[in-house]
Amino acid sequence: MNHTPHIRTVLSCTLLVVSLGAGATACVGSDNPLAAKPFDASEQVSFNTPTGNEKVDPDKPLEITAEGDGGRITDVTVIDDSGHFLAGELDADGTRWRSTGSLSAGAKYTVRVATEDANGAPGVRTLTFETAPASKFLTVAFGPKAGTYGVGQPITAELSLPVKDKAARAVVERALKVQSSPAVEGAWYWVDDKKLHFRPKEYWPSGATVNAVSNLQGVKVSAKLYGGASKALKITIGDRIEAITDAGSHQMTVQRNGEVIKTIPVTTGKPGFSTRNGIKVVLAKQYFVRMRGTSIGIAEGSADSYDLPVYYATQVTWSGEYVHAAPWSVGSQGYENVSHGCTGMSTGNAAWFFETVKEGDIVKVVNSAGDEMDPFGNGFGDWNLDWEKWLKGSALVADTPDGSSTADAARLRPEV
Repeated sequence: MNHTPHIRTVLSCTLLVVSLGAGATACVGSDNPLAAKPFDASEQVSFNTPTGNEKVDPDKPLEITAEGDGGRITDVTVIDDSGHFLAGELDADGTRWRSTGSLSAGAKYTVRVATEDANGAPGVRTLTFETAPASKFLTVAFGPKAGTYGVGQPITAELSLPVKDKAARAVVERALKVQSSPAVEGAWYWVDDKKLHFRPKEYWPSGATVNAVSNLQGVKVSAKLYGGASKALKITIGDRIEAITDAGSHQMTVQRNGEVIKTIPVTTGKPGFSTRNGIKVVLAKQYFVRMRGTSIGIAEGSADSYDLPVYYATQVTWSGEYVHAAPWSVGSQGYENVSHGCTGMSTGNAAWFFETVKEGDIVKVVNSAGDEMDPFGNGFGDWNLDWEKWLKGSALVADTPDGSSTADAARLRPEV
């Protein structure tokens, strides 16, 4: 349908206003259809939604159809009670609009449809409806607990149900928002079907505030699975504390915000029990731990068997690697490695370290004969992956290139 005549009418009217001045009212009461108040298009537009109070199935697309001869749909806006727009496509001739995005479950929608009749007169119809609630929900538990952490602390997201499909993972990942002030570049990594980690490209800035929220509620993840409500998380980042243990020189150097504040003689794992190389993150602190060799597979009564009370224990792996007081090895600290994998130091130094570090602080081991720290599964080894490898763990391969907004995608017009 060619709408050039309507455009010419408007231009003619505009020229009349300029030339006649006070005679601008000459356009009022003219036959220009675009100057008319929109008529009620209830008879011109139909929906595939049920009548009455029956709720709409969110698994089915929304369809809007132009009825009668000569009329067409010119614009459609669909928005839910949370302010989210529903994307859709309009046929080139304006006879049918169909949603391309998924309806949210348990939401209330408002639909505004603009039309024009065969003469170009504008019409409008508004409809509200509710979608049925979901019977199967996916929720998210963020970690760690609220508090102050070190610059190496990742944000974790534990899902209530496994998500394996890549498209469904992308839906989940888009809905999990992490915002930092000051802002950082960061990304999620799928550790497994139920767990994600978020970290920045570099360590968190000292003094940052980090918020994690889930926008999954009501969102369709996959067939019959919708997002449920989840609790948000807020943490703060403290000073940048880094403890670098050189297993070759038997020294630990502790830095605060880039400045060395203490150097400590230590002992690390002896041959056969060498301490893991790489970056670890403080997981927890315990004043007292009873350490037994049987916990790491050493047979009781063997030459390497031990059963010791340990104080000022700072944990860096789930399998039992600590930085702790080792008064029995003071003579070897600074000279040789004699432990079963932990980093040992004097009681005084261990007490100082215990009071100085917090969860999320960095403990890095270099020049050990041990294996490399596993990125996942034995603590937070996330920082042992470079940024390119980290990004490969994300389900989102690219953002929308044209910068169009959600609202734009929902307000598609026919070709003219």
